[in-house]
Amino acid sequence: MENFKLSVLELIIQTSTNLPADVRQAMQKVKALEQDNAKATRAINIIYDNIDMACQQCGAICQDTGMLTFEIDCPIGINQLELEADIRWAVGEATRRGKLRPNSVDSITGKNSGDNLSQTTPILHFKQWDKDYIYIKLILKGGGCENKNIQYSLPCELEHLGAAGRDLTGVKKCILQAIWQAQGQGCSAGFIGVAIGSDRVGGYACAKEQLFRALDDVNPDSQLAKLEQEIVEEANTLGIGIMGFGGKATLLGCKIAAANRVPASFYVTIAYNCWAFRRLGVKIETATGNIFDWFELAKNPENLGSVAGAGANNVIRLSAPLNEDEVRKLKVGDVVLLSGKIFTGRDAMHKYLMHHAAPVDLQGGVIYHCGPVVIKDTDDDWQIQAAGPTTSAREEPYQAEIIKQFGLRAVIGKGGMGKKTLEGLKNSGAVYLHAIGGAAQFYARALPKVYNVYLLEQFGIPEAMWELESQDFLTIVTMDSHGNSLHAEVSDFSGKQLEKFR
Repeated sequence: MENFKLSVLELIIQTSTNLPADVRQAMQKVKALEQDNAKATRAINIIYDNIDMACQQCGAICQDTGMLTFEIDCPIGINQLELEADIRWAVGEATRRGKLRPNSVDSITGKNSGDNLSQTTPILHFKQWDKDYIYIKLILKGGGCENKNIQYSLPCELEHLGAAGRDLTGVKKCILQAIWQAQGQGCSAGFIGVAIGSDRVGGYACAKEQLFRALDDVNPDSQLAKLEQEIVEEANTLGIGIMGFGGKATLLGCKIAAANRVPASFYVTIAYNCWAFRRLGVKIETATGNIFDWFELAKNPENLGSVAGAGANNVIRLSAPLNEDEVRKLKVGDVVLLSGKIFTGRDAMHKYLMHHAAPVDLQGGVIYHCGPVVIKDTDDDWQIQAAGPTTSAREEPYQAEIIKQFGLRAVIGKGGMGKKTLEGLKNSGAVYLHAIGGAAQFYARALPKVYNVYLLEQFGIPEAMWELESQDFLTIVTMDSHGNSLHAEVSDFSGKQLEKFR
């Protein structure tokens, strides 16, 4: 099968850059649901723009290409060791081309492998079957939504919902609570796979498998089919909305499976996926290694287009470095177009700054919670390939102290932050600017130049501090310097809505 590894490379590239056809159709529904919501409409416009740009430019839809998980069905007699070697080659090559972000990190040393390869990455699940072709499915599930996966053990007590018992009513409560706890950190509007039963490990595997189902399929179990429909309808009454900004589009798909369990255990496991729902499949000839059919590939997709009223009117233009006076004038809901230097900083960098001097002067500066995809061009200059925001909540233990210590005036991220950071913004005169999660191509366009990179060898591409030029980088103020937080408001409101389903 001389062409097999090239077929896998094409699967990886298409999965990273071309949103599946069924997901595109689901995203179209968001437009109708949120037509009267200004903040949501602006976010939808950016998402649609990003989806079109990624496909047209063959760039990563979201910079977080996640932990690659392959499901491989192959005929008896096929050498799986050879298939694995070819898949690993394709993963390394896609990373080299900037279609994947190097995401494989040693859990003990923190060192990034640089090519998404290790003894345990990517994840490969082989299964033999009685057909005469190979079927490979791939899902790219980013860390932001992966962190919102959750497992419940019934019976239990749930916040806002009370007691959940060992029946479908208790299962439904668990699923709704899982959607609520994701808020904007999971880049809603989202999709979920659910497993009822199995053991703890089997539950997570089964829940993730449900994400490979076509969105328009019908569950063969009538009770589960009914539950899937009810979950989507009821989740969209919670008021979480796009990016957690509030609104009617919170969940776009729910797929549920049941697995046998032991009498002592009753688990409900939820695999949450963001709107950038990247999974595709290919059928491959065993004789040649060529692709002869695709699962959910958007062939020659039409542009999603824009949403009326979502333009960048009535915005505030700022240039970094910022001063305290202009920052304290900002309030929740303001749209900010930011230009000037900004600096990326994620988990490793925030931990580093708690105990070391910054590698560059950050006074009046802006930290962007982002792990970009960056490659060198033919002139050996760094170029940003994809650069959407990462989930900010992980930096909550550090952010207020770093703002104070280094004189920061703004933090850019997604999903919002907690009470400690909110108090720090108020005390220091800083602001939280929300970028649209998953919009990696949209924001890469607003970052035309790399000035420098710090601690690259120590932390690797995603975790290094990149010094970037920004031009009209579009954000929305969701936490201001006056103690106001849109995220807290939406969480409180949606929690009260959740109580309707006690």
